[in-house]
Amino acid sequence: MTPPEEPAALGLTNARGLGLGRVPVRLRELGVTLGAWRLSLDSDEGEGTVTLIERDSGALYRGDGACLGWSQERLAAAYAALAPRDEAAALELPQLG
Repeated sequence: MTPPEEPAALGLTNARGLGLGRVPVRLRELGVTLGAWRLSLDSDEGEGTVTLIERDSGALYRGDGACLGWSQERLAAAYAALAPRDEAAALELPQLG
C-alpha cells in the first residue's frame, strides 16, 4: 500500500479533516439504501466532503463542495490523507432505546 499523499499535493491548501460519519446513500442501479463513510474537510479552497461507498465490486467515492468534480483517484487519495487514523476515536455509535 502506498503512503497517503500530502493534502497540498491534492490541490488543497491548509486541508484538514473535520470528522468521519456514517451516512445512508442510494445508487441509481440498486434498489436498496447502503451505508457509507463521509469525511468532512476544510481548506483554504472551501469546505467539502468525500464519501466512501464500499461495494462488492470495489470502492466508489463521491465528492461534494470543494471536492466536486474530482476523479475517483483524487477522491481516494484525499480520503486516505485526511481520514482520522484512530478508527476507535472516530467511530460514534448512536444510543438506541
